[in-house]
Amino acid sequence: MLDIHFIRENPGLVKKGVAAKGITADIDKLLEVDNARRKLIGEIEAKRAEQNQAGEKIAKLQGAEKSAAAGLMKELKETVKQLQERLDAAETEFQQELRALPNLPMPDVRVGKDDSENTVFRTVGEPTKFDFEPKDYMALGEALDIIDTDRAAKVSGARFGYLKGDGALLEFALVQYVLQTLGAKGFRAVVPPVMIKPEVMAAMGYMDKHNDEIYQLKDDPLVLVGTSEQSLGAMHIDETFEAAQLPRRYVGFSTCFRREAGSYGKDTRGILRVHQFDKLEMFSFTRPEDSPKEHELLLSCEEELMKGLGIPYHVLDICSGDLGTPAAKKWDVEAWVPTQKTYRETHSTSNCTDYQARRLNTGWRNPETGKRELVHTLNGTAFAIGRAIIAIIENHQQADGTIRIPEPLRPYLGGRTYIGK
Repeated sequence: MLDIHFIRENPGLVKKGVAAKGITADIDKLLEVDNARRKLIGEIEAKRAEQNQAGEKIAKLQGAEKSAAAGLMKELKETVKQLQERLDAAETEFQQELRALPNLPMPDVRVGKDDSENTVFRTVGEPTKFDFEPKDYMALGEALDIIDTDRAAKVSGARFGYLKGDGALLEFALVQYVLQTLGAKGFRAVVPPVMIKPEVMAAMGYMDKHNDEIYQLKDDPLVLVGTSEQSLGAMHIDETFEAAQLPRRYVGFSTCFRREAGSYGKDTRGILRVHQFDKLEMFSFTRPEDSPKEHELLLSCEEELMKGLGIPYHVLDICSGDLGTPAAKKWDVEAWVPTQKTYRETHSTSNCTDYQARRLNTGWRNPETGKRELVHTLNGTAFAIGRAIIAIIENHQQADGTIRIPEPLRPYLGGRTYIGK
């Protein structure tokens, strides 16, 4: 959520930033509602002051004068009640208008309407070449009996899959690889809840514009997370960090759930775009001045993990129209998929500045001012497991149909060099 004081002082800048994200919002209406709300607050305070003064006088009056004053008190009470009802309505409208606004893009974010205008920030590694005709990951996965979507479809429907045997072991190897790598950089491992309250999801900025992507439980006031970021970020709701406690870094492992609304016909085969997947997610709380540097750290962690697996990739600088609601700046990492002859997203990292922290009321105590300020929150994918497995299978396949295991994963797979041998 944006700071209303900032909006009041910079309406033009807010309008420009919201428009850059391709979102329609009436900033003038928000300010009108805000002015009406503030006026009502002032009127209520004035009437309550009259009530206090009248109450003091009544105690000293007798007879008819006291009865008249009591009548005036009753009128004041009714007036305050009516004003409060109007204020409650104005406050509800104000919150709706304010929460409809996305975070504003940082000044260095390129203005663009959608993902077609994202630009390549850098490319690492050459696209993998083979001296044989490569097979796609599903053909290899089914031949090795490590991925099974046919049986999953019988059990759960489309966009589900089983990881079996070495496929399942490969997942746990990736988990250990990430935890060991990031643990050395100060990220604390967390297994968070995957069901959270709707108001918590809203505080993270995902109910207003992404509601159709979220699984919501019919009989309980809970929703399923689409990334552990959503429960990691809320872990410190209504808390205040001391300066020495920042940055606070977590890496969460969780199963995630997405309805994939709007993706009809896209990537329906395999495990690239599914309703349920496991994911490792980095999350950081920082001082405001440190968040750009922390954002670069998250990206460097993602790149280090990819380099360790020997997978060619590129980094995209995300334009304003593709940032999403909470992010002020974002990079995506995409892995080369040989049989598709293109790069596909495996990682994303966003600086959400104080947008989420304002709704969550998560702050820190600034020792220089002695005041409580809001932290900045950042998130970054460590690995979406299914997509990492796709990249490994496609890029490390051998002519005989086996898969060479990247060296960092071998200790967690019994020291073996290949899957299928």
